[in-house]
Amino acid sequence: MAETAQGPGRVLVALYGVFALAAGARAAVQLAVQFDDAPLAYLLSALAAVVYVAATVGLARGGRGGRRTALVACAVELAGVLVVGTLSLADPAAFPDDTVWSGYGRGYGFIPLALPVLGLLWLRHQAEAAREA
Repeated sequence: MAETAQGPGRVLVALYGVFALAAGARAAVQLAVQFDDAPLAYLLSALAAVVYVAATVGLARGGRGGRRTALVACAVELAGVLVVGTLSLADPAAFPDDTVWSGYGRGYGFIPLALPVLGLLWLRHQAEAAREA
């Protein structure tokens, strides 16, 4: 049974799934309808969606390979949120429209900032449990 079949792991997988869907839908609409308005912002939202999908799959799959996939996805996500969040506040003209990660995820209640931290903590917990088993 996967480590995320119940409890906090299941909630984490569900959150990542919802964010993958939300970021993907937002990026698809923006890229299709408004691409010329803010191409960098919309491509970053698409990147965020891909990262969320990778994290969802990795966390849901579990095991050593799944944890490795999720670890890379969560690390990329955290770096993206911190870099894009900082740049969007330091140079708002570079981001004429928000991305999922703008302002550290302000448009999504700062969940994009908290989610990779929670994901990394969960992965550390899973690694420790796997070592004990």
